[in-house]
Amino acid sequence: MTYRPYWISLIAVTMLSFFVVGYLGKEIYQQVPPIPKLVITQNGKVIYTEEDIKNGQAVWQSTGGQELGTIWGHGSYLAPDWSADWIHRLAVDLLSRWSTEDYKKSFDDLSDEIKAMLKVRLQKEIRQNTYEPSTGNIVVSNDLGRSIEKVACYYKDLFGDAPEFRVLRNKYSMMENTVSTSENRHALSGFFFWAAWACQTNRPGENITYTSNWPSEQLIANTAPPVLLMSSIMSVVLLLAAIGVMVWYYAVHLKSGHQGITIQKEPVFQAPTPSMIATKKYFLIVALLLLLQVVFGVITAHYTVEGNAFFGIRTGEILPYSVSRTWHVQLALFWIATALLGTGLYLAPMISGYEPPYQRWGVNFLWVCLVIIVLGSMTGEWFGIQQFLSLKMNFWFGHQGYQYVDLGRFWQSFLMVGLCVWLILMVRAMM
Repeated sequence: MTYRPYWISLIAVTMLSFFVVGYLGKEIYQQVPPIPKLVITQNGKVIYTEEDIKNGQAVWQSTGGQELGTIWGHGSYLAPDWSADWIHRLAVDLLSRWSTEDYKKSFDDLSDEIKAMLKVRLQKEIRQNTYEPSTGNIVVSNDLGRSIEKVACYYKDLFGDAPEFRVLRNKYSMMENTVSTSENRHALSGFFFWAAWACQTNRPGENITYTSNWPSEQLIANTAPPVLLMSSIMSVVLLLAAIGVMVWYYAVHLKSGHQGITIQKEPVFQAPTPSMIATKKYFLIVALLLLLQVVFGVITAHYTVEGNAFFGIRTGEILPYSVSRTWHVQLALFWIATALLGTGLYLAPMISGYEPPYQRWGVNFLWVCLVIIVLGSMTGEWFGIQQFLSLKMNFWFGHQGYQYVDLGRFWQSFLMVGLCVWLILMVRAMM
């Protein structure tokens, strides 16, 4: 049989996929929410600077990032989505201030008509885009500025060691002094402000925000547009339709007597080669990493019950939830990748019937690199979350905070080099 149609289909699907990803990436890059030079009130008071916001992102990453709450609705377990939490607290504070100052009552005690009027006022206040491209500043009203500063104080206390937040920190499985310095806590609140601003502020000339989070804030009518819901539904429908076509195609060919491809050639090597024997240690590592993943999964799951304790033992300060969850996710990626590498290195000489010179040395060298990456990245993630690293050191050797890419950039690059070494070992054996 000819493989030409299959190669054409594979190339066509691959090119289409890269085109779609490239197009969407270009659109996202061009419509990215701007980071302001300054966030100032109408009376000229500076609340945040561009440096505050950028440093705040680095601080957020050092706490575990998406492993401790989330940003922009990527999925939270214990701690909230910080952008959604910020918007809600900001909206509630504004409504409370206006109702108290204008009507001498709490918002809940107002009539439905006045509540509706204040909500409309709130939506105009929060959703209006006041970013000035000419200066690069975001100018907010004095009322909004006061509420921003009040919400910022909440996060500074929460991520610090304020006694009144001890119970809430335990519910969120957060350490005392999750962020160790007041300067970094201020920067963190600046990043939370910007992340929330991008979810609550309309794009210029449009009635949709820069991006979305979850849960959406009903107080400011921040709901998903119909096109977003339809695209989500259509993606599922198209996926199921494509699977149905594949099943139908296979069933038709099966009825016509086509039984697939039969491999006629047996593997050349009847006994394992030196490099094949050397892959044994890969699968021992796979078993160990899988066992550790289960252990940290149990610990992480138990934190959802006791906060920072494991069956009454206060383990949260030494092994915080953000660390155990990080390791649980990273270990899954590591053992899957190690199993893939080991299997490829074992099968390549078996299939080709050829073992190149120094292949065993390359297999052993790659295994040592993998061990260093696993141990080094896990150690760096613990040091980063414990706030023992500077923000720059944390980025390179600590915690990047992106859930599936938590390992520091140095370890990430090291892993990429390791994959290239693996590819070279595979190609030289298969050729």
